[in-house]
Amino acid sequence: MSLTPPSGPAKLPQAVPQTGRSLAPIPPLNRTLSMPLQNRVTPFGEIVAAAWRGGAMGNRGRLHGKDRTLGRARWAGKAWITCLLDFKGRQRTVMAPGSYTELFFSDEAVALAAGHRPCAECRRSDYTAFRAAFARAFPEAGPTPRAREMDERLHAARRDTTADRRLRAGAVPAGVFATPDERRALLRWHGAWWEWSDGTYRPAECDPDALLRPLTPAPLIAVLEAGYLIGIQPEI
Repeated sequence: MSLTPPSGPAKLPQAVPQTGRSLAPIPPLNRTLSMPLQNRVTPFGEIVAAAWRGGAMGNRGRLHGKDRTLGRARWAGKAWITCLLDFKGRQRTVMAPGSYTELFFSDEAVALAAGHRPCAECRRSDYTAFRAAFARAFPEAGPTPRAREMDERLHAARRDTTADRRLRAGAVPAGVFATPDERRALLRWHGAWWEWSDGTYRPAECDPDALLRPLTPAPLIAVLEAGYLIGIQPEI
C-alpha cells in the first residue's frame, strides 16, 4: 500500500538510513494545513514546497530546523537513499525536531535524477539489484561494492559542477531524465518521452538527434544501462 505524504503534520513510516535508530513519535507542531512543507523534490534536484503526492520517500540527513523549514544546506551526508512510504507499520512525524528531513519524490526515476539510491533496509531487493548493476557498471568496485563506496562515487558526481555532458536524445536510456532547455524535465520511458510537471507526466516530443543535458547523474545512468530496473515506477 502506498502512503500519501502530507503537507502538514501527519504520520509516516520510519525509514532507517544510516544510524538504524527508531525515533518515538513527536507531537505535531502547529502549522496551517494549507501551507505545504518544503520537502518535494523535482527532477532538477530542487526541494520545493508543493502539494503533489509522492510515491517514494528520501533521506539525505537533517536539513530542517525546529520550525520545520529548511536551512541553507541541501544535504547532511553522502548516503542519499530512497525509501518505501510504508514499511513494517513504522510511524514517524514528518520533519520532527532533531530527526532527518523526509523528502518525497513522485517515483524512483525522479529520485535517481536527484541522485538517490535504494535504501538497503526497506528496499532490500531493489538495493541488491542496484548493487549488482553498479558492480557491472564499475568493475573496479568489485562484485559486491559496499554502500559507502557507492555513495562516495555518487556524491562526487552530484557535486561536480564542471560536468557539461550532452546526450543525443535517441541514445538516452530508459529511466533517465534530461532537459532540452533547462526548463523542461523529460523522462525516457518505454520508448517514449514524458514531460514531468508537478508530480505528473504528459506525453512529449523530442527530436532523436537533439542534444539534451542529462539530469540523472552519470553513475546512475551507467547503473541503469547495466540493467537496474526502477522499482518504484512512474505512473504513466
